[in-house]
Amino acid sequence: MTKPPKPKPLLEDADKPVRSRPRKPRNPAQPNLLLDPMPDRIDPCLALLKPKPPKGPQWAFEVKWDGYRLAVHIEPTGIRILTRGGHDWTDRFPAIQQAALWLPVGTAILDGEAVVLDEQGRSDFGLLQQSLGGRGGKKRSSDAIFMAFDLLYFDGHDLRNSELDMRRHLLADLVPTGEQGDIRLSEEIEADGDQLLASACEHGLEGIIAKRRDAPYRSGRLGDWLKIKCIQSDSFVIVGYERSTVARAGIGRLLLAARKGDDLVYVGGVGTGFNERSAAELREQMDKLIIGKATVDTGRKRNAVFVDPKIVAEIEYRAWTHDGKLRHASYKGLRDVQDNAIPYQPRGRPGDRG
Repeated sequence: MTKPPKPKPLLEDADKPVRSRPRKPRNPAQPNLLLDPMPDRIDPCLALLKPKPPKGPQWAFEVKWDGYRLAVHIEPTGIRILTRGGHDWTDRFPAIQQAALWLPVGTAILDGEAVVLDEQGRSDFGLLQQSLGGRGGKKRSSDAIFMAFDLLYFDGHDLRNSELDMRRHLLADLVPTGEQGDIRLSEEIEADGDQLLASACEHGLEGIIAKRRDAPYRSGRLGDWLKIKCIQSDSFVIVGYERSTVARAGIGRLLLAARKGDDLVYVGGVGTGFNERSAAELREQMDKLIIGKATVDTGRKRNAVFVDPKIVAEIEYRAWTHDGKLRHASYKGLRDVQDNAIPYQPRGRPGDRG
């Protein structure tokens, strides 16, 4: 017969007073570890678009994910999931929210991308949009997973002034490599940048990201992070469309603009990339925004319908023409307004959502 466990001293005599061990005086040689206040929101570090990968051991490489940029805040009061524009989308990603609750940490801010993977394991922005009910939809996505690639705050300490290698080391302890849950680590890939880009393009990925290992986390598009794409893809404002009697939903071509300071500049049109569903969604959105006069100079257009520039479209293209128009453009999907449109940089490489 198993003996009952011996009672702990505290439980032997309830009448005896309970005294704690005397507290030793603090050693003044030991530093005070002050806790940093947890930021309510952090503007993300954005990747600068470059035509070729950088060289040198100071650069770390990752796959470029095609989804929604999110920050996952783990707080004493619960989980908050914020979009790049600062909107609270916690309720729209229940699986990611639950996975964040299970992480072994008291407080943290994870930077990453919400994605939906196709059958080949590639991130597919169209699938993500469908899971959320399309642009302006309010559906909750249980298919989206969170690819974490940075750790900005960890158990009371602001990590933004720490080097990327240190932040990644702590992140890998929190989200171990190879985990297949709803929060996963976006793994660093040891490879030559040119070879990695070629492999990414061969496998149908969007491109790669390069990050300076010794850089702190700085909000904005400052060059600490670079993105190199297999095909150029950016966000543009829809300023109208040309009618067609034969095209899907009557849309012959979308008219697009980019931002130049506070103004918009016409960058040409796109007439390919639509299917029945996306064309119908576009027409429904645009018909609510019809205006009498174009907000940009589109030149003379036959059968043009102009709309208030409140819809942002993701467009793939091969290059820019000498006069600042998109070449070989193809429609990819709709973006949220918070992603905004790209700055007008036809001679360089325009940036996108990050």
